[in-house]
Amino acid sequence: MIKSWIPFAFCMIICTFSQFYTVYSATTQNPSTEIEFKLQATMLGYFAPDGTRNPTLKARKGDRVTITITNGETMTHDIAMEKLGIKSETILEEGATASVTFVASSDDTYFCSIPGHRAAGMVGEFILIEGNEEETNVKGITPQKDGKPLNLNFETGTLQDWSATGDAFANPIVTTDPSPVHAKEDQINFEGKNFVSSGGTVNYKQTGTLVSMTFEVTQPYASFMVSGGALADTRVEVVLAESEEVIYTSTGQGRATLQPVVVDLNEYLEQLIFIRIIDNETGISEIPYVAHDTWAHINFDNFEFHPNRPSFSNELKPEDIIILPPLDPVLNSGLSGIEAAKAMTPPEGFKITLAAAEPDVIRPISFTLDYRGRLWVVEGHTYPTPAPEGEGKDRILIFEDTDGDGILDSRKVFAEGLNLVSGIEVGMGGVWLGAAPYLLFIPADFENDRASGPPVKLLDGWGTDDTHEILNNLRWGPDGWLYGTHGVFTHSNVGKPGAPDSERTKINAGVWRYHPTRHEFEVFAEGSSNPWGIDFNSKGHPFITVCVIPHLYHVIQGARYQRQAGEHFNPHTYDDIKTIADHVHWVGDRGPHAGNFRSASAGGGHAHAGAMIYLGGDTWPEKYRDNIFMNNINGSRLNIDQLTREGSGYVATHQNDFMAMNDSWSQWLNFKYGPDGSVFAIDWYDQNQCHSPNPDVHDKSLGRIFKISHEDDQWVKVDLSKSSSVELANYQTHKNEWYAKQARTILQERGATPAARKVLQDILANDQKTSNRLRALWTLHVTNALSEDELRILMADSDEYLRSWAIQLETEDKTVSAETLKQFTALAKNDESALVRLYLTSAMLRLAPETRWEVLEALVQRSEDLDDHNLPLMLWYAVEPLADLDAERAVGLAEKAENPLILEYTLRKLEELKTTEASAVFQKHRNSLARSESHSNH
Repeated sequence: MIKSWIPFAFCMIICTFSQFYTVYSATTQNPSTEIEFKLQATMLGYFAPDGTRNPTLKARKGDRVTITITNGETMTHDIAMEKLGIKSETILEEGATASVTFVASSDDTYFCSIPGHRAAGMVGEFILIEGNEEETNVKGITPQKDGKPLNLNFETGTLQDWSATGDAFANPIVTTDPSPVHAKEDQINFEGKNFVSSGGTVNYKQTGTLVSMTFEVTQPYASFMVSGGALADTRVEVVLAESEEVIYTSTGQGRATLQPVVVDLNEYLEQLIFIRIIDNETGISEIPYVAHDTWAHINFDNFEFHPNRPSFSNELKPEDIIILPPLDPVLNSGLSGIEAAKAMTPPEGFKITLAAAEPDVIRPISFTLDYRGRLWVVEGHTYPTPAPEGEGKDRILIFEDTDGDGILDSRKVFAEGLNLVSGIEVGMGGVWLGAAPYLLFIPADFENDRASGPPVKLLDGWGTDDTHEILNNLRWGPDGWLYGTHGVFTHSNVGKPGAPDSERTKINAGVWRYHPTRHEFEVFAEGSSNPWGIDFNSKGHPFITVCVIPHLYHVIQGARYQRQAGEHFNPHTYDDIKTIADHVHWVGDRGPHAGNFRSASAGGGHAHAGAMIYLGGDTWPEKYRDNIFMNNINGSRLNIDQLTREGSGYVATHQNDFMAMNDSWSQWLNFKYGPDGSVFAIDWYDQNQCHSPNPDVHDKSLGRIFKISHEDDQWVKVDLSKSSSVELANYQTHKNEWYAKQARTILQERGATPAARKVLQDILANDQKTSNRLRALWTLHVTNALSEDELRILMADSDEYLRSWAIQLETEDKTVSAETLKQFTALAKNDESALVRLYLTSAMLRLAPETRWEVLEALVQRSEDLDDHNLPLMLWYAVEPLADLDAERAVGLAEKAENPLILEYTLRKLEELKTTEASAVFQKHRNSLARSESHSNH
């Protein structure tokens, strides 16, 4: 489920306009002049009508200058002057205008002040000039053959000296401007009487090639004019005749105006070359809601030689062109469930089984597995529009494979009439549902598979602003809390029904958790975009997959992550933690949306759903274990990222995609392994891949469940509810994590007997595998069988994972004893593990600020964490409240920090607080810095 941008196609199709553009000429006699520059604003930059990207704007000192921008797309833009400190109003709609006016006094920089836009390339120079600046026409030399000039500018009005294939160049010569084959507002600005186009925006579906005859390179430089699509398959090539080596190539830049490019031919003097104009891009989108690309064409004019490198004011340079690769082939769409399973291409040794399909399951939006390996599936019939209270249409189905053939042959309806359900988990006496505006609990009679009471509203205040970004993906954490995710464009204020605002917690992006017996709610970490998948690795560390921004985050308690939009709730955050992935799954530099359906080579695109860290036994190859799977919706494929420990956290590296569905309607929303190690996946099968508040754009009759099985997987019939407490305790060493998780949840509800506790304590003390010891630790914790003394002993364990988890569990109730705090300080000073130091920092965020001083003073002096992915900012989040308590002491702590960021941010906060104490300390420190000769201090 991904965000629908309006219009979606603007990321791939940049509309142009024609405006008067004043270039100042110093030949004017007036001492000062009124000058207006008119530019089009797009995410690719500011464009002059002659095609120049981010042109250098020139004026004389004292001139009164106005820069007017017109929005070339539906996106927020403005224009600002860096030194002058002025900016225009912000515009959103395509065609809207805004201006800045100023008196030219010095060189300056103009840019877009919207966050991220300047970095994306919306920036240019404004310079002062003196004297006369005349623009001169650059005249070249027409190449010749046999003493006659070649028709490389089409001034003959024919294709003389050229040969064409395909239909794109059947009638390519255009003589008028505006052109009959381009949009009426497109200004071409061609040279002479004619230019050539492979179809313009009218006939963009045509393809073909136009090749010139060969001719000798007689000058060291050449130029030609080009415009049209910035697409890999719409291009002009200069080719060596003998070897057919392409020595130069250029596309257009997604605009109509012809611009000159310069070709350096010094290495090829006296050799034969030819020109090849290629249009292999039809522009036809096979994705139902993505518009055809009318820029799938190429325009060309006026190839000339030059004795010296020519200088053009509007030269099209390679760095100004952001090229998109060809559209990914869409092999299938609208398949039956059986055909869809056959179309998939799993790795060798695996098979795909259609486990269930419409009409038995429709619109599966979330699911989980119970202690018998059965699937509890939510049918999201209400989505995308919440129904009035009591009129919901969602329901919960229970599926089971009774004979091991991979087909879910048993189907029961557990509940109906539910509203906007987006997440489900089972255990602890019932069924837990994310159903905005509520977190619901339905008590269950699991013996008879029916509700034993009406739904209970545990929490309300969950937002429905954007119904594909509501609370979702409920999952039991190893610590016994119910975890879930939440999107950025929905704004929630969560609390118990009837609670006042003071007892509620705001969330609009991030990970939350709810304790099933203490009935406590908290935000675990904030930030990201629209996470629609969360899972835990063998060390109990959570990871989320997200859309639009980089796709993967290791989730740390109390952390703040990169956001797609909006601000962090704490205004003193200043910076946030970025993705752990060393890659993205989209191609090109135009942003994630522009890479949709063109990114198969990188993993398929930016939209992800589901998260599964595979821990399902040992029948699957080892390379899959403890690595994360996610579905790439745009790419219709399962991505895998390898998770490798580095510093306090992880680096995620892209692996070969697990498989392609080869079907543009495929939309796997989640997948989980079961007791036999095989994986079930739910498929919201729909031709529309984008969220829309309009319910009519989504299919209402389709849905599938698939099973991925390795040839070594062996079906088992199991019911862990019949196991004794000792048996459940022993399942904490099972090779398949499913058994350990289910057994732990049952013990959390049931309680552990003394014999079971003894088994768990023995595993914790003596097992050789870290993962088994951690499972025992978590199970002892959820059964309330750990004391503070036992956790303090574990803080001295030789295993960094055990020490880390002991710290987290010790701070569950947000208080610790003085003795534990003393031990925290010793760890902060001496522990060699960056992971332990991260958990200590995270723990400080849970404790009252006045108790943090000594621990944080030790942690900020650990120089080995300077370049860590997480610790610099996590330390700042923990240090930040100290400035409110004691400004002088906070600065003293910050001065001891190895990372100068701590001091910089502390002073920044003091300046922003504007209290008498904070202002005095800020001024005192600034004065001391002014007297200091230390470059590092400055």
